[in-house]
Amino acid sequence: MIRISDILERAAEANPGADLDIIDKAYVYSARVHAGQLRLSGEPYLSHPLEVAYILAQMNLDPVSVAAGMLHDVVEDTHATAEEIEAMFGSEVRHIVDGVTKMSKVTVSDSRARQAESIRKMLLAMADDLRVILIKLADRLHNMRTLEYHKPSKRREIATETLDIYAPIAARLGIYWMKNELEDIAFQHTEPEAYENIRQLVARSRLEREAYVQNVMDIIRERIESAGLQGRVLGRYKKYFSIHCKMKDQNLAFEDVYDIIGFRIIVDTVPHCYEVLGIIHALWKPIDIKFKDYIARPKSNMYQSLHTTVIGPGGMRIEIQIRTEEMDEVAKSGIAAHWSYKEGRRASPKVSQQFAWIQNLIENQENIRDPREFMENVRIDLFPDEVYVFTPNGDIRSLTRGATPVDFAYLIHTEVGHHLTGAKVNGRLVPLQTELETGDVVEIITSPKGHPSKDWLGFVKTVKARAKIRQWIKTQEKERSLSLGREMCEKAFRKYRLNFSTALKSPEMEKVVGEFGFKTAEDLIASVGYGKITPLQIVRRFLAKPEDGAVTDDASLIKKLIGTVRKRKPRTGVTVKGVDDILVRFAKCCQPVPGDPIVGYITRGAGVTIHRSDCVNALKLSADRYIEVEWDKEVAEVYPVKIRVNAVDRVGLLVDVVSNISKNGANIISAWTETRDDHTVDGLFTIGVADTEHLNRILNDIRKVKRVQGVRRVK
Repeated sequence: MIRISDILERAAEANPGADLDIIDKAYVYSARVHAGQLRLSGEPYLSHPLEVAYILAQMNLDPVSVAAGMLHDVVEDTHATAEEIEAMFGSEVRHIVDGVTKMSKVTVSDSRARQAESIRKMLLAMADDLRVILIKLADRLHNMRTLEYHKPSKRREIATETLDIYAPIAARLGIYWMKNELEDIAFQHTEPEAYENIRQLVARSRLEREAYVQNVMDIIRERIESAGLQGRVLGRYKKYFSIHCKMKDQNLAFEDVYDIIGFRIIVDTVPHCYEVLGIIHALWKPIDIKFKDYIARPKSNMYQSLHTTVIGPGGMRIEIQIRTEEMDEVAKSGIAAHWSYKEGRRASPKVSQQFAWIQNLIENQENIRDPREFMENVRIDLFPDEVYVFTPNGDIRSLTRGATPVDFAYLIHTEVGHHLTGAKVNGRLVPLQTELETGDVVEIITSPKGHPSKDWLGFVKTVKARAKIRQWIKTQEKERSLSLGREMCEKAFRKYRLNFSTALKSPEMEKVVGEFGFKTAEDLIASVGYGKITPLQIVRRFLAKPEDGAVTDDASLIKKLIGTVRKRKPRTGVTVKGVDDILVRFAKCCQPVPGDPIVGYITRGAGVTIHRSDCVNALKLSADRYIEVEWDKEVAEVYPVKIRVNAVDRVGLLVDVVSNISKNGANIISAWTETRDDHTVDGLFTIGVADTEHLNRILNDIRKVKRVQGVRRVK
């Protein structure tokens, strides 16, 4: 267990001459209020705040941050109060601890909404004081290091959330060592078989590669020294999760992942970085498309380095990074290397400017209440890969890689995007879906008659463009739905000899609006236009109730019709909340099966289409037309699902794969396989399964087949 002396020693190294009494005082207080509490591992609970504080000290944070890390759980988990913290440690420590505590208090019951609300609080905390998120990251890192003490289902849940949110935030803040460790631990618990397979392959090949690594390092050192330069040369192994992602994304065998080993050259000045680059390129042939100059164009998290890939000794591709000592410190610690509250208790203007993306992200999310859309947009902002383009006036603008002229137009101004009709790139007219590249000069053509198109949502990449287009479409759809809903209601009311305009102004309408769960009559009418409510449902509230159980002719006819539908309509396996006898069909794009989180989307004239909640196509649809749906557990159906199998070819491979599908009681609807020149096999199967549990049994059995490298469900 980490001791307080270890923390004080590390903090003293990072902050020479600083008063460390606040850390010692926080340790004594934390030990007192956490006394008697134990972690799942059986260790005293105090071990956790000690570990968190030590991680923060390793990141060279100031004593106030380290002390706040020591106290981060006391308000939530003990009898301590925020007022007591302020009285003993000052308002700054209270502010940080309060920020961490608020992030932990989420009361929403739905898991998707709960995660979205957690992230929303995290983003607000980041904008208010970045030390809050640094403490939260340190807290998550230590919890991940002790994840094995949780139940398997809880381990997977925490690990998945870490991969989705915490690791990307660490990367966005430039803290790559933490991002790598979070990913590898999470990978170990989300895909244990794949993790163990890669771990063994790396261990097996490490001995063979050691001599090669040493040889390359010796050659580089010799060339640098002969040029009169001083520098450190390091060799490193790619992380397990990174290897796994590369194998999966590019469909590679382990042997084909060329950059499992990388090299880092650290010199004293920027000119020497470029000089070393020249030496490396003179020594070995570079691969042009793999060269990245992050010194001239730093990443948004302040990361700087030269990246090049060359054909090294023996014809092997090797990746080399070249940077200064200062750049190496930033690469290790990210924003923590620059974040200082010592002078005026504010971050430097340079840091604030570099991390303006946090404030922009919050501004873009302010009006988004749908959890799916919010989470999608956050992920877009957390995984940026930027390009740099120019306005016709020569001003430079940064955009997400893959961004289009539409993204550029909305970056300039919302109204420019709304009235966009065309674009020129480098003086030539181009389609609006053209992907921009670094160095492009972009000119936007607008017209007062121009307006956004739904098709734009299919190719825009930035959150701002996506949010503004959806907002415009939502406004237009509401206007159309209001007009259509009013027309439908007027016809329905006339049919029953009622006046809709009179009913609209009556006190009864206010009650009806409340009964349907809306705030205004306008919202109610719009929902009729959308198709969520029928005009007849509203009319019934205004009809005189029959006496002594008598049934009107119209009502009797409706009951007969509904009864006929109920008798003839087969069960679909899905129930739509609050609606009976509605047409339900399953989306072919994502093929949901029982066990998948699902969402319904109302389509005029075509009932409700069922999508998986994470379906890309569903996320593009208007949130106003979502309707709650759930699986009907009483219905036993078979659902088609596609799976992809990657393996190394051998005699009997297909027979073994097919038999493992069949023995689990699954029907093979279709099958396609291709054997490549490198003797790998790619197979695509459509099989019928009962639910996700049934599917997972099949996938696990296929993974056990000899020479199968991977099997996954196709989204």
